[in-house]
Amino acid sequence: MRYVVRRGDTLRKIANRLGIGVTVLLGTNPALERRGYLIPGQVLTVPETATKYEVQPGDTLYFITQIFGLSLGDLQAANPSLEREEVLKPGDVLVIPNPRSEEIVRTNEEYTPEDVVRDAEALRDKYPCLKTHIIGRSVMGKPICALQLGSGEKEVFYSGAWHANEWITATVLMKFVEDTARAYARKEYLRGYDVMDLLHRFTIWIVPMVNPDGVELSLLGIDPSHPHYQEVLAINNGSHNFVGWTANVRGVDLNHQWPALWEEEAKTSPKAPAPRHYGGPYPLSEPEARAVYEFTKSRDFLGVLAYHSQGQVIFWGFQHLEPPGSEEIVRRMQVVSTYTPVHTADSFAGYKDWFIQQYRRPGYTVEVGVGVNPVPLEQFDLIYNQNQAILLEAPLLFECYG
Repeated sequence: MRYVVRRGDTLRKIANRLGIGVTVLLGTNPALERRGYLIPGQVLTVPETATKYEVQPGDTLYFITQIFGLSLGDLQAANPSLEREEVLKPGDVLVIPNPRSEEIVRTNEEYTPEDVVRDAEALRDKYPCLKTHIIGRSVMGKPICALQLGSGEKEVFYSGAWHANEWITATVLMKFVEDTARAYARKEYLRGYDVMDLLHRFTIWIVPMVNPDGVELSLLGIDPSHPHYQEVLAINNGSHNFVGWTANVRGVDLNHQWPALWEEEAKTSPKAPAPRHYGGPYPLSEPEARAVYEFTKSRDFLGVLAYHSQGQVIFWGFQHLEPPGSEEIVRRMQVVSTYTPVHTADSFAGYKDWFIQQYRRPGYTVEVGVGVNPVPLEQFDLIYNQNQAILLEAPLLFECYG
């Protein structure tokens, strides 16, 4: 059997859809590379180990989805040649994917901008305590989604995927949204925290993916149909490998964009668009940074968490402008996460830096995982376990010490 690659596919996503391991998929497609990019329209060989079904006379797509406990979307995703109106022919062989769990956010595969939008809408439709907003758009017009969790008067803000190859932080934040919304709907405690009380007292705002264009580039690569193809290749020195890319699609580092000693940071950063560290021609030049800036200015956040990877550290100060309770907060975060507090990073012009400078309120950069970016998905469960309590307790800490 054959599988035709669709836009947004990765090896891991296809393997999960077919219910097989990535190694098995690579074994039947030896020309593929484990960390290589797939091209839409590319044809892959489906291993014999994948579950298959031979269409019988009278079968319909609805009947097949019912007997295997699948959604129509999942069946079509595993068999891209299927169309909703297509008449099945007896003898056709379909790949039967693994049934999805009840959880909406998939934490065992790469997380793309399309995943964020799809999951945000699905979670909003399922949980009344959750609302979704679009606070701006990327260079390429992708929505920058904000999720509003709870209805409390006091507000806090969490953000992730500032850097392209740090997309795992978006998965962390989206799983937190799902777990917290589910606990609220069921009137359950979560890791000992009273979620009902938390979301009545606070509103937690979350932008899981600040840099959707960059994440897409890092995960899916680029082909000549991309509107910034020549520009991006020039920035990347002609290479089609974007595993180390952190910037947005214009080669600007969104966490070096902030008017908090930006001029000092610019002295030691690249002077032109680059895969990483270039702070732009001036502060807030990029639509993604500007969207977060305007959004922050429009709210009254007690404190903020900006998620990055990697290092298992929490940066908590900026030029000694942070409020007196900031160290107490980070010491508590250290207890619940085992992460190491670090007062000051060896760079300037980050979002956390600007927030502290602008508001004199608590702001933190949380670096999850260990090793080299992108942090392997095999670390996800540990990362989430280390950070769930931070995310649940931060509103209480900001209220108490901020």
